[in-house]
Amino acid sequence: MKLRDRQEKVERMLSFYKTSKGGPFQETSTHVRGQMDFMGSLLIMGDINQQNLDIISKAGIKTGIDSRFIFETTIGNENALAAEFVATQKGNENRGDVLEMPLSLAKLSYTTHVNDWLSLMAVPVGAQCKDVAVGSNSFDQPGKGLTDFSSFGPPLLKLHNGSAFGISLRKSCFIASLAQFVAGLGMPSGSNAMENRYSTFLQLVCQLPKGTKLSVLGNHHLPLLSKQFRKLGSFTIPLVLSDQHEASETEPEASPLTRRQVSGGSTAIMLESELDGFTKLGGWVEMNTLNPKSVQWAVTLSDVSEDSFGWGMGLGGIGADHFQAEAYLKFNMGDKFCLKPGFAYATDGNSGIGALMLRSTWSL
Repeated sequence: MKLRDRQEKVERMLSFYKTSKGGPFQETSTHVRGQMDFMGSLLIMGDINQQNLDIISKAGIKTGIDSRFIFETTIGNENALAAEFVATQKGNENRGDVLEMPLSLAKLSYTTHVNDWLSLMAVPVGAQCKDVAVGSNSFDQPGKGLTDFSSFGPPLLKLHNGSAFGISLRKSCFIASLAQFVAGLGMPSGSNAMENRYSTFLQLVCQLPKGTKLSVLGNHHLPLLSKQFRKLGSFTIPLVLSDQHEASETEPEASPLTRRQVSGGSTAIMLESELDGFTKLGGWVEMNTLNPKSVQWAVTLSDVSEDSFGWGMGLGGIGADHFQAEAYLKFNMGDKFCLKPGFAYATDGNSGIGALMLRSTWSL
């Protein structure tokens, strides 16, 4: 009922602009997409200790309920405005009642297609690298696995970077995407976000024959060490002309965590291929420039057909210590509901855990 009330308010606002002559929302239409994702697991481990908890975190085993609703408004023939609202109750992220999950604005984006080879995108709220990446829309992923490690590609695509402006160029079989991120709105506390930084994202895609796509991705970030930047507010980019190497007398000494925030980034390679029209093979490798030995990788093979029965499997690892594997069955019950029971196993050093997992997704 709350979602319906909010939708009616949005429709009333849009209808007001429609009645005005020459308004920006003249002859627009708003579409709503929703998805409810439930994840549960039965963990099999020798003991509940910090090492096993770290394995669960690295493996991307996150249980709970995740709800997302996207309002998409088409403006003219080439422009689109989208607002994404989320309500999440996953594992340790929120210990409150499931029925009391607040619905909050997580992302706001505007996309315009200038012509067949040029597109522009602005994400003022909740920008991630996957929002400006080529072909990485995670909302409708038929090959989504049991864990986050095998579902969304390289970790750099999931980084929360605040606000972004991106450009995409297409020429023949090549697609290039370039985006600049700045510290802004929509960076949740406690997430995989680094506060007060600029980030530059670049992706080059080569579309090969037989549905094969090769991508090279890179993300470079430059932190802003001054804590005073937080007081300037969002959408503020300071140009500091003085030398900032010496600490101000009024500014407290930087914490050890702040000192470690040096410039760096990640580089990744992705390969996707359709084997026989309904089986998809994917793989990626990512290396962090600050820790070259901690290479992350994953290989997935899944049935992406719309048949009532399917399957999927995946392998992955981090460095030489962490390794994980998963396999699941997929049951499509109509066009809107999908059920995935499966098993995941992860090891790190001499410790290992197993998990019987169940994932269900309902879309509207």
